[in-house]
Amino acid sequence: MSEQTPETNPYGTPSTTGPGPIPSYQGVLNNLIRTLLRVPVLGGQVGKRLLVISVTGRKSGKVYDVPVAYTRHDGELLIGTSLRPWVKNIRKDVPVQVSLGGPKRTADGEVFTDSESVMRLFEIVARDNHANAKFNGIGFDAAGNPNKADIYQTWQQGGVVIRLTLR
Repeated sequence: MSEQTPETNPYGTPSTTGPGPIPSYQGVLNNLIRTLLRVPVLGGQVGKRLLVISVTGRKSGKVYDVPVAYTRHDGELLIGTSLRPWVKNIRKDVPVQVSLGGPKRTADGEVFTDSESVMRLFEIVARDNHANAKFNGIGFDAAGNPNKADIYQTWQQGGVVIRLTLR
């Protein structure tokens, strides 16, 4: 993934090398998660940290169901991730479907790519979900705070935050 900016990290030296590559088994894992989220009772438990977002391809019209970790914040859902191809299908004027272990719900999405927004929102995501932070190459200091240099590095390497507002 190309960097969003070649600037030096203003927060110092990162404690990680950034987000790791997507594992070869991720497709199998995604299928398993989609299945678990459909199982009554179990889906609600799995859906406490994971959701499936259904986005429609801009050009193909194909629907992509992508399981992702999320954080609830101020009545909205935040997703910290890399700028993957499916993310480009999230547009302000096109609603998406979201399943949190139950029926699909409609949401409006917005993708934040600027450094200020990504820094602020990814810190919220990292504080709430340490597994998501680790996946995205964000470490923590001795006091348990997300490392700002790591968040900045994640942004430099294509990190974005998606905000979903359920209707």
